[in-house]
Amino acid sequence: MGDSSSSSAMAAAARRWLEAIDAKSADPAVATDAAWRGGFFDALALSGIRVSLAERGRASCSFRVPAHLTDGEGRWQPGPMATAMDDVGAAAIMSEEGIIKVSVAFDISFFNPAMFNEEVEFDARVVDRKGMLTAVVVEIRKKGDGRLVAVGRQWMSSTRPLKSKL
Repeated sequence: MGDSSSSSAMAAAARRWLEAIDAKSADPAVATDAAWRGGFFDALALSGIRVSLAERGRASCSFRVPAHLTDGEGRWQPGPMATAMDDVGAAAIMSEEGIIKVSVAFDISFFNPAMFNEEVEFDARVVDRKGMLTAVVVEIRKKGDGRLVAVGRQWMSSTRPLKSKL
C-alpha cells in the first residue's frame, strides 16, 4: 500500500479532476493540461456537482438535478445519470490508484426517479481488484429522505501502470 501522503495526494487529485469537469460546464476554457479535458457530455452531466469527500477508494458528491437533464415530466434522464455515475466511480478509483480508468463493464439498477431540482448524493467506493481491473459501486440517494435512486456497478481498466503499489 502507498503511504498516507501519496494517498492524500491521489484523493486531492481525484477531487480536482471532478471539480475541473464541473468548471468546464460553466467555462470550457477552464480545463488545464493537468486536468482531464473530457468531453462536452461529461461537463453537461456533472454541471453543478459538489464534491463533499475524496479519500482513498471513495468519492462522495451532491448534485441538484438541473432542468436540462430531465425528460418532459421532470425526471432525471438515465443517460446523464449514468455519465455522472461513471465519472464519480472513476474518481473513487483515481483516489486510490492515481490514474483514471475507463469502464469495461457497467450495470445500473434504477429504483426511484429523481426529479428536477431534487438534490441527490453520490457515494462511490472501490470494492475489488483483479489484475488491471478495479470494481467500484456507486449509489445515488435522494438527499431529503435517503431513498435509493440507482446503484451502478462497474469494472474499470487501464493499460497504464499504477502510480503506487496496491
